[in-house]
Amino acid sequence: MILYVLKQNKNEDSKAYGKYFAFPVIEETINLDGLADHMSNHNTPYSKGAIKGMLTDMVSCIKELLLEGKNVKIADLAIFSLGIKNNGGSDNADEFNVTKHIKGVRLRARATGDLIAKNLKLEASLKKATATTKTILPQPNPSNGGSSTQNP
Repeated sequence: MILYVLKQNKNEDSKAYGKYFAFPVIEETINLDGLADHMSNHNTPYSKGAIKGMLTDMVSCIKELLLEGKNVKIADLAIFSLGIKNNGGSDNADEFNVTKHIKGVRLRARATGDLIAKNLKLEASLKKATATTKTILPQPNPSNGGSSTQNP
């Protein structure tokens, strides 16, 4: 269940000024230790420590491979790659300067397999939450003219 809150766009320069948009409520961030613990409880012969060790090595190896200019695909999760954040452009190739024209490098992740947008759209269920209490609010009934927020 994905909880969401509505926020109004207050950017007067935006075409979407004044419109409301849904944002997910993130209740918790699970770290590598928590992920290993969760995975060890799924009928696996591996201990939390063994799983955490493998995940830690995986993270380190993904970083190493990305910095070598390779992409890393983990099926049904994402393709990890690096992107360049440009700072304007150069008028010609000879004047291009890395320090002047590149702001930095960023990590990109594109969903694959079961996590692609069309699959998530079919599987995700959404409920409105209040911003302060995260209480689930009643949803409109589609049968009486309201719109459902489940399985958008």
